[in-house]
Amino acid sequence: MSLKDQITEDMKTAMRAKDSERLATIRLLMAALKQKEVDERIELDDAAIVAVLDKMVKQRKDSVAAFTQGGRQDLADKEAAEIKVLEAYLPQRMGVEEIVAEVKAIVDELGAKGPGDMGKVMGAVKAKLAGKADMGQVSAAVKAALSSGG
Repeated sequence: MSLKDQITEDMKTAMRAKDSERLATIRLLMAALKQKEVDERIELDDAAIVAVLDKMVKQRKDSVAAFTQGGRQDLADKEAAEIKVLEAYLPQRMGVEEIVAEVKAIVDELGAKGPGDMGKVMGAVKAKLAGKADMGQVSAAVKAALSSGG
């Protein structure tokens, strides 16, 4: 079953269960996927869906931080609940140690020496780890690997 089919089935299940909060989040996700398909005139595969999910989760994490800072815990809790629903569709994430090991291997493979090679390394890392790792952690690992001289 593709990721898109799974999301559609979960939406139907949420409707039947009258789980309005979960249903609203899944509908937001479906709308974002449909928008991307229409904009780019393509049928999204699982990798593209994961990219949309990553973006939505990141937006909600930013919102949680902003709402918490602004003293709106009710809105922060709502965003956090949406994050939980969205993260259920993401593949299992790599741990920090795994990310650091992958980044080190890519840095060695490319022969990157310092911060000037950041773009080259990030391009290779994104291609290899997209959807498997939190890109914030990946970026930090790349910076650390390049600042220590590889």
